[in-house]
Amino acid sequence: MRYCESPYTFKRRQTREVVIGDPANGGVIVGGNHPVVVQSMITCDTMDTAASVQQTLDLVAVGCQIVRITAPTVKDAANLEHIVADLRRRGCNVPIVADIHFKPEAAMEAVKWVEVIRVNPGNYADSKKFAIKEYSDEQYAAELKRIEEKFTPLVIECKRLKRAMRIGTNHGSLSDRIMNRYGDTPLGMVESALEFARICRKHDFHNFKFSMKSSNPKVMIECYRLLVARLDQEGPDWNYPIHLGVTEAGEGEDGRIKSAIGIGSLLCDGLGDTIRVSLTEDSPREIEVCRDLLAQIPHLTTSDFGLRTSDFPFDPFDYERRPTPEIELNDQVKCGGEQVIRVVVTRATWDKVAPKIRPKDDVRPEAVYEDLNVAEMDPTQDFEINCDTQLVTVKDGVNLPAITAFRLLVSKLKRLGRSNPVLLKDCLHFEPGPLEPRIALLRSSVVIGSLLADGIGDAILIRGESGAGQSLRLAYNILQAAGCRSFKTDYVACPSCGRTLFNLQTVTARIKARTEHLKGVKIAIMGCIVNGPGEMADADFGYVGGAPGKINLYVGKTPIKFNIPEAEAVERLVDLIREHGKWVEPDTAR
Repeated sequence: MRYCESPYTFKRRQTREVVIGDPANGGVIVGGNHPVVVQSMITCDTMDTAASVQQTLDLVAVGCQIVRITAPTVKDAANLEHIVADLRRRGCNVPIVADIHFKPEAAMEAVKWVEVIRVNPGNYADSKKFAIKEYSDEQYAAELKRIEEKFTPLVIECKRLKRAMRIGTNHGSLSDRIMNRYGDTPLGMVESALEFARICRKHDFHNFKFSMKSSNPKVMIECYRLLVARLDQEGPDWNYPIHLGVTEAGEGEDGRIKSAIGIGSLLCDGLGDTIRVSLTEDSPREIEVCRDLLAQIPHLTTSDFGLRTSDFPFDPFDYERRPTPEIELNDQVKCGGEQVIRVVVTRATWDKVAPKIRPKDDVRPEAVYEDLNVAEMDPTQDFEINCDTQLVTVKDGVNLPAITAFRLLVSKLKRLGRSNPVLLKDCLHFEPGPLEPRIALLRSSVVIGSLLADGIGDAILIRGESGAGQSLRLAYNILQAAGCRSFKTDYVACPSCGRTLFNLQTVTARIKARTEHLKGVKIAIMGCIVNGPGEMADADFGYVGGAPGKINLYVGKTPIKFNIPEAEAVERLVDLIREHGKWVEPDTAR
């Protein structure tokens, strides 16, 4: 199976066009040769018509091309009529997506008023009880028939009204039926979506796109690659567009880094027709990040490199860190083998940050580039290497983007039968002047994160960010976001929507203030049950809105405490972490 023509050359995946609304009057066409479309989601209560309209207008004002609004109940779905009517009276014709979970009847109401219906196969007509049950082939077929009966009326209405659909599966919210046949896997996500797509095709409805979202960028990348490969296997007319997103990415730098790794990696491989960067921030801020991220792809890819090969230097569908021997970087630090991925800095950065490093600091340089015994290779040329214990990297100035260059380096090492540890660089060329910090963050995250998600890399060097301290911190943040190294608390925070039962930004800040000193702990902060136990995926602890003013606390996917008053919930979360032996007091001396 293949998800792209070549891992070395950029070529955008050719998809069929999906028409959303009236393209001559504010609508958009997704796929084909059309530019990648950016979208976001409002955060207010869907029953608040005025706020919904204003938030939509605010998004459109900053360039949002599709706006999603939650419709958790039939009542909410019915109010979409008033929201859309008010927007159209104001001359705003942006396509509206109704976000549907659990209730087919809400979808049947919403389809009357909006241009797109988003359904999640994991909970649209299926159940999620974390039950263990073995399905016989006959039972499985019966379940599929039941799902088809529930889903078909929506398909028929979408076709009749010329609506579009997004079939969007989420890691962690797969149905029990899918979980028990495929497990909590990328394959399960893909097969869940394909079941719904087959029902659409049975009724000759093709105006839909797919999404495969996860809060883990590596899982998300694997899912989309597998989806595209499976669509290609199904046949040439299965060339449906895809929407890219890392769900529950969080806020600030962490949210941007996770999104850049997941979305940026796939964009560089030519995948993606619409994108959303999901941040626990005000929605209009997502659009700037989308625009910035899309603008970096031409700088990070090449379409004229002559190599055409079926040789993938990594397994694109099943992450495995590339095996290498363990070597010494210096007297104190080893890399490769089972060692964590190391952080290397330039001598100039070392001179600036070393005097400020305290004995207990986790963020610290582990080697100086100029002091390393590293072989700098030009992967466009033939080379020889005599042993596996030589650290290698790509030579500066090579006329290739960094992702292509390092993939090619590893491919040539593989052909030589070598398993040398690799030092990754975020850039091989330098701009005339320093990059803006927000741009440097995105570029470094896409390059290093993409390669780490491929399983490539034993040490990393960030030079695109000109600030010494900032570049060091960015290196560690990329490693954490890519799931390669944990030096601080990891947060999975949803971006808020009309289902949210508390102020996500305020609560996230409060939880971080109490817990951000914990290393190796992952905390999920979810506004409602839809983004609750399933969407928390592999989090250790969960803080989930259960009712207005009430919070439920989870350990993994298991609810432990119910209906805790919001004013007490953060401290009760701390108590729960303490009960499970993962609490340490903050070191006030640091």
